[in-house]
Amino acid sequence: MANKLLVDKSWNEFFSLEQKKQYFPELLNNIKKEYQTYRCFPKWDNIFQAFALTSLDKVKVVILGQDPYHQPNQAHGLAFSVLPKVPLPSSLRNIFQELKDDLEVDNRDNGYLIDWATQGVFLLNTALTVRYNNANSHSQYNWYIFTDNVLHYLNEKRENLVFILWGNNARLKKQLLDTNKHLIIESPHPSFFSANKGFFGSQPFSRTNNWLIKVGQEPINWKLSTNTIN
Repeated sequence: MANKLLVDKSWNEFFSLEQKKQYFPELLNNIKKEYQTYRCFPKWDNIFQAFALTSLDKVKVVILGQDPYHQPNQAHGLAFSVLPKVPLPSSLRNIFQELKDDLEVDNRDNGYLIDWATQGVFLLNTALTVRYNNANSHSQYNWYIFTDNVLHYLNEKRENLVFILWGNNARLKKQLLDTNKHLIIESPHPSFFSANKGFFGSQPFSRTNNWLIKVGQEPINWKLSTNTIN
């Protein structure tokens, strides 16, 4: 079924490897049943949108979230991103507040993060789907195996990436990563409940760009353009 989903061809080897493992077709079958039975997010064709917008060879930064927003017209397959003209969830407001404090970049009117994705910011959730109004409801379907395998694949195939791990779930993934090859930035989650416990002031955006410049890559332009809103 993965070949019917929109992913960039650079990820074909990875998905081919996953399809040969027992968990992956079982995962997709379980998620398909969920979508047939309940209202789920994002739309089916957008489940793997992160893999469609950011090719393997263009990944510079990995931002790891938990699971998609679970209210209508929000999630579209990129962690923390919302569809155009949708009010910003609290986590994204806090991300933008830290960005403003860190680099004086103001994105408060636009939560559609496609500009980041096309520059090489891989916006991945640990679970790629969720049931309406029920956060973390698909975690039992072994999405974590898939996510761990994505991180392992990136860790092996690429060098000098930045992995931004926000919150306890994401920080557990540090053990999968080679800290001699990559920069790991970790902090509490930007949620309403934990942003004041160390997320604010962590300066992930400037630290990311300083690293990218150090290793000879173009830094990320974190300012979102209004022409992506339509």
